[in-house]
Amino acid sequence: MPTLILIDGSSYLFRAFHALPPLTNAAGEPTGALFGVVNMLRNSLKAKPDYIAFVCDASGPTFRDELYPEYKANRPPMPEELRAQIEPMMEIVKALGFPILRVSGVEADDVIGTLATQAAAAGIDVVVSTGDKDMAQLVGPHVTLSNSMTNTTMNAAGVFEKFGVHPNQIIDFLSLMGDSVDNIPGVEKCGPKTAAKWLAEYGTLDAVMDNAAKIGGKIGENLRAALPQLPLSRQLATIRLDVPLDEAPTDLALRERDVDALRRLYARYEFNAALKELDNKPLPDDVRGANVPAQFRKQTTSDADGTLAMQGVYDCVVDQAAFDAWLEKLRAAPIVAIDTETTSLDPMRAEIVGLSFAVEAGKAAYVPLAHDYPGAPQQLDRDAVLAALKPLLEDPDRPKLGQHAKYDINVFSRYGITMRGVRYDSMLESYVWNSTATRHDMDSLARRYLGYTTIPYDAVAGKGAKQIPFSQVALEQASAYAAEDADVTLRLHETLWPKLATEPGLMRVYETIEAPLIPVLARMEQRGVLIDTNALRVQSNELAKRMHELQQRAYDIAGRTFSLDSPKQLQAILFEELKLPIVVKTPTGQPSTNEEALDAIADQHELPKLILDYRGYAKLRSTYTDKLAEIVNPRTGRVHTSYGQAIAATGRLSSNDPNLQNIPIRTEEGRRIRQAFVAPPGYRILAADYSQIELRIMAHLSGDAGLLSAFVGGLDVHRATAAEVFGLPPEQVDSNQRRAAKAINFGLMYGMGAFGLARQLGIARNEANDYIARYFARYPGVRTFMDNIREQAHRDGYVETVFGRRLYLDDIRARNQNLRAGAERAAINAPMQGTAADIIKRAMIAVDGWLGARDDARMLMQVHDELVFEVREDVLDEIATGVRERMSGAAELAVPLVVDIGTGRNWDEAH
Repeated sequence: MPTLILIDGSSYLFRAFHALPPLTNAAGEPTGALFGVVNMLRNSLKAKPDYIAFVCDASGPTFRDELYPEYKANRPPMPEELRAQIEPMMEIVKALGFPILRVSGVEADDVIGTLATQAAAAGIDVVVSTGDKDMAQLVGPHVTLSNSMTNTTMNAAGVFEKFGVHPNQIIDFLSLMGDSVDNIPGVEKCGPKTAAKWLAEYGTLDAVMDNAAKIGGKIGENLRAALPQLPLSRQLATIRLDVPLDEAPTDLALRERDVDALRRLYARYEFNAALKELDNKPLPDDVRGANVPAQFRKQTTSDADGTLAMQGVYDCVVDQAAFDAWLEKLRAAPIVAIDTETTSLDPMRAEIVGLSFAVEAGKAAYVPLAHDYPGAPQQLDRDAVLAALKPLLEDPDRPKLGQHAKYDINVFSRYGITMRGVRYDSMLESYVWNSTATRHDMDSLARRYLGYTTIPYDAVAGKGAKQIPFSQVALEQASAYAAEDADVTLRLHETLWPKLATEPGLMRVYETIEAPLIPVLARMEQRGVLIDTNALRVQSNELAKRMHELQQRAYDIAGRTFSLDSPKQLQAILFEELKLPIVVKTPTGQPSTNEEALDAIADQHELPKLILDYRGYAKLRSTYTDKLAEIVNPRTGRVHTSYGQAIAATGRLSSNDPNLQNIPIRTEEGRRIRQAFVAPPGYRILAADYSQIELRIMAHLSGDAGLLSAFVGGLDVHRATAAEVFGLPPEQVDSNQRRAAKAINFGLMYGMGAFGLARQLGIARNEANDYIARYFARYPGVRTFMDNIREQAHRDGYVETVFGRRLYLDDIRARNQNLRAGAERAAINAPMQGTAADIIKRAMIAVDGWLGARDDARMLMQVHDELVFEVREDVLDEIATGVRERMSGAAELAVPLVVDIGTGRNWDEAH
């Protein structure tokens, strides 16, 4: 039978906009949604339909707006970055030869419904390409839905499986639930399960309404209250099937494409792979080996960089002869891509299940070592394989490549292998090239830089409760998945390394900061830090007691019991019963009870402050006092954090499991948590902290004479600033004036304006404006620097640190003023924060190299601008002197880098 594809154009654009990163071309024009739509359109043409149409909403009101003026009233305005991509999308759709349908007075859904009905009646199979659940009402013997984002289709059985109702019940199903996005009224608190249950019992909406009196409970009350509006909801949810159209389904043949227009558009928006395809450059055949399951044979192209990606030939190595052959390849290769498959994401607990290697693009091997499912083939001995690989893995002169290689280094360390020679890491190459372009996991990088969709983990191991360990994945599928990891890692390196080579500054950042830091962080993670679990248990019990006391006090205030953890119950008490002002609302228009909302009304009533205190204690318990004891490694007796090297856009390290960056230091409870980070007998904790490093970097970058003079002279810079701003001798500056100067010094670096300063200091906005004006009058170099850096950001699209690290600012040319202002604030702060990150990384590399293999001093943690060590008592002075020298010498700035050092039995005492 002939086929008609009806593309829900509006749905395509919105879904692509929200699913893809905010890409831009060289001119700064947004292209992310456009990129997604073009890919989906090109894929739809591969089905070679007989008829096809691109259907989108026309401007102006529709009949639904006349039925219900509040229809879609809750929808936020379209983002400017999305609006800017509509016209280019229509140009490309037209140039591709798609018939475009837009009909005034109705929605695209109604046009699609009408055409689908007409085509099905004429014996034409219809595929509706959409992600809109409302379209499920159209499904029938000749009509199916296709979701191009998930590559899934849905027939009548699929509708029932997904929604629990048949296609002919979807309208009633939607009417009962309502739709907050389209502002269709339904039955309050009626979700999909309830709606499906009612329709299963009664069959239709009319029958549900007729039997409303039989339905008990609160939901029954809600149903009866909604009876008057349910007929309207049904009208709004019903897709029209009778729209008068000028085109019949058989008029919708694909037109001849406009190659010249496509070439111009693809070039403008930098869709390079589409350009290659347009110029009839052949795509490679699928050359994946026969041992790979058919469901994983895929082939895609990339519009991001024009790189063609094809799947390779992968070996599953289960006998000694094959392993020996691969071992010779590894020894002879100029670079070896390595990846481990393990039992855990925690490298300090993970056991190796298998290893994969690649030495040239398109050829890789998987060596299974511990697959233990029933009937699993005989595999090589893990210890013997690791012993054979150990000389190669530990040879610093044999270049190795990984994707997040630190994980593999830590895994190998558990088997007595100290992996050396990791010169390349595709994750870090991407991160240094452009930290904001994408996430830096393999799947994201493959999509962006190779146009390649990797095999997802859940495709081989399953999802959720049904997910199996990798050791139980069949070798055929495990090989396809694991060998692909090594292959894609090598392909990414071959794509990204030449890019870095074109930018000497970025290459220096990679080669002198990021790559040398990998083994430093790995050693820190392997050492871990000793935790006093008994002290944490005592504190946890005390926090629980305080939380209970706060609960009782809250009950007394409210005059009844309620859940302090329930936003709904808090809304009722704070805003309905106590009549406190609603300052912040949720996206759905409800009164917010988040921290910002409660903080804004904390001065008007005791209860909001009490709830904030309760939440603070609860967070400390769940995040630290309870959890730290749980994650102590039973093998080492220590806690091992994981440092994220490619997370923060500015270059800062992140910390997870546990997150060491967020332990409060200004509160007694936070300091007590730090007291649980202890030194073993005979050792002390040494903490070395840069003093006001970002302000010093501001002085260096701005060259302001006043700031330089204050730091070079060793003055209290906040007191000196206060003296300048308030026109006083430094000795006459009081604590409030110093506090105001400190707020200005730090606030300006983060783009704080008069409003933020006034709020922080509790002063009038005009007074805050006056403070800022005086500051810039006294420190004109700072104003000049800020103006220049904003100008540079607008010109280049990025800013740089002292060492050449770049931060790209995707929104610096945004039409939306708020987005643009945020990017300008980031432009001012990023050079300071990024340079501070580079400095402490350089310091870590220098200190680690100096300490070497000595066991009387070990670097344990990096937190913000601080390094924490475990030092034997008899060498404390020597280590303190050496650490200070190397931290102070990590950068040559126009002002000295000052390092404060303290020691103690625990981390808190060391401050």
